[in-house]
Amino acid sequence: MMRGCLCHFTVKRLYTRPLLALIIYNQRNHVDKTGSPCHGILDQDAVGTRAMYAPRISEELRQKVMSMLYVGISLDNIIQHHMEVVQGHGGPHNRDDFLTRNDVRNIERVIRNTSHELHIDDACSVKIWVQRHQKHVFYFQDASASEPFILGIQTDWQLQQMLRHGQNGSVASHSTFGSKKLKYPLSTLLVFDSSRNAIPVAWVITSSLTGQDIHKWVGSLAERLRTKDSRWRLNAFLVDDPSFGFSAIRDAFQCRVLLCVWHVRRAWIRSLLKTCSNIDVQREMFKHLGWILYSSRSVPNAMDAVQEFMEVFVDQSAFMDYFKSQWSPYIESWVSCIRSLPVAGPEPHAAIESYHRRLKYKLFNDQYANFWPRIDWLIHTLTTEFHSLYWLDQYTVETGYFSNLRDESFSTNAWYQALHIPDIDVILDEQNLQVAKVISQTDRNLAYTIWNPGSEFSLCDCHWSNLGNLCKHVMKVAMMCKNRQVARPLLAAQIYRQTLLSLLHNPPDDPVVLDHAILCTTRLQQDIKGWEDLSNSGLLQQLPPELNSQMADNTLLFARSH
Repeated sequence: MMRGCLCHFTVKRLYTRPLLALIIYNQRNHVDKTGSPCHGILDQDAVGTRAMYAPRISEELRQKVMSMLYVGISLDNIIQHHMEVVQGHGGPHNRDDFLTRNDVRNIERVIRNTSHELHIDDACSVKIWVQRHQKHVFYFQDASASEPFILGIQTDWQLQQMLRHGQNGSVASHSTFGSKKLKYPLSTLLVFDSSRNAIPVAWVITSSLTGQDIHKWVGSLAERLRTKDSRWRLNAFLVDDPSFGFSAIRDAFQCRVLLCVWHVRRAWIRSLLKTCSNIDVQREMFKHLGWILYSSRSVPNAMDAVQEFMEVFVDQSAFMDYFKSQWSPYIESWVSCIRSLPVAGPEPHAAIESYHRRLKYKLFNDQYANFWPRIDWLIHTLTTEFHSLYWLDQYTVETGYFSNLRDESFSTNAWYQALHIPDIDVILDEQNLQVAKVISQTDRNLAYTIWNPGSEFSLCDCHWSNLGNLCKHVMKVAMMCKNRQVARPLLAAQIYRQTLLSLLHNPPDDPVVLDHAILCTTRLQQDIKGWEDLSNSGLLQQLPPELNSQMADNTLLFARSH
C-alpha cells in the first residue's frame, strides 16, 4: 500500500476440504496505477533498503504538490490540506494518502535546484528538456537548413482540460505572441470553462509563421486526444491568423473553422489611442477600420477601401504611417479570409484578451529581459509557474480550497462580468444603432455610452475601454444585439449564397465535377445548421432580420441543387 502497489488476491477455502485454499489473483503484477513497477527486482528505485524509507508518490500527486509550491502555498498548508482531503474520502487507501513532510521537502528541494538552463547552448538545452519530458511533447522538429524549429507542448493536466472543456465546445488560437521580444513567437490553444475563462491547453513554439506549419503538428495533437477518448469531438476552431491552414484543421478535428478578429481589433485600437488624442476622431477612425474588413461585399478591391480611409483621415499621419507599414500588406489576406470564413462573435474575445494580459504580465517583466532570447527559459516558465496559476484556479473552482489565493484577474473577465449585468440596465434603441447605454452597477446615476454597438469594433467611454481593452459594457450590448438579432451581418453567408446561385445557374457538364459540387453543397448545408448551434452558444454572431429572407432563399437553393 505504501508503494502504491495494486497487486492483490482473494483467498477462498472449501468447506468440504478445509486444508486447501484457492488463491485468485485480481492483479498479479507488482505495479502502480501507471503500470510502473513498485518494488522488487524490476523497480530500479527499490535497490537495497531504499524501498523502506523512500517510497514514491504518484506523478499526479507530485505535480499537484509542485503546483502548490510554485504559487506560494506553504509546506504546513499543503500537509494540512492533504490531511483534510484524505479524511474526506474515509482515511488512507494508497501510498499518496501517506504524504509526509519529507515528500514535500524533497519536491521543494527539486524546484529550488532546478534551472531552465540545462546547457549553456540554448538549442542543446531545449533538446535535453524534450528528452526528459517526452510525455509532455506532442510534436518536435529541430531547426535545420530547410526545416523550421517547432515544439508542441501539452502537459497531462492540459490534456485533461482540453478533453473536458473542448468536448462539443471550441478551441481558440492565440498566435504569434512575443514576436518582437522572444526568440521565437509563442502560440497557444485555448478552451473556455464555465466561468468564461480561457485555459491554455497547448503551446506551440516555432521559428516560422504558425499558420504555415500547422499541418505538421495539428494532426499529432488530434491523434493524442482521440487516443485518450475516441468519442471526443470539437465543435469549432477559432483562428486569428489568415495564414492558418484551414483545411489541415478541418481534416484533423472534423470541425468548423471560424475567424477571430480580436488580434486586429486590439492592435488598431491601441495604436489609435497612442497616436490620436481626439476622442471623436478615434471613434470615427475605428468605425471606418471595421468597414474596411466588412465592406468587402460592396467593394471588390479591398485596397480601394483602404485608400478611401487614408484620404478621409489624411491629417492623422502618425496612425497612417503605422497602418501602411504594419497592416497594408496583409489587408487583402484578411478580407479574403472574411469572405470565406464565418466570423466568431465578440464574446470569446474578452476571454482571449484576459489570457493575453496575464501572459504578457508573467513573461515580459523587466527582470527577465536577459532570458527572453532563450527558448529553454520560455519553456520552463510556461510549464512551471504559469501552468501552476491555471491549475490553482481550476482546482479552486472545483474544490473550493485556497480561494483566498486565487488570482483576481481570473474573475475580471469581461465576458463573465457581462453575464451579471441585468438586461434592464441596457438602453438599446433598435431603430438607431449608432449608440447604446449601460447603467453602472456601482453608481446608478452613471451611464456608459457604447458607440457602434453589436460590432467587434464597438467602443465604450469607461476607463477600462479607454485603455484599449474590451469592457463588460461592450460585451453586454453585443450579447443583447445578438439575442435581438440586430448585430452586424455575417459576410460569409452572402458569399455562400453567391456560390450557390452560380452553381444553380451554371451546373457543370462533367458528372464527376457535378457530384463533387453536390457534395460540397451538402457540407455547406450541414455547416449552416451547425452555425445555428454556435450562435446559440455565443460563439457566432447571428444574422440581422434583413438577411432572414436570404437564408430562406438559401434553403430553397439547397433543395433545388439536390
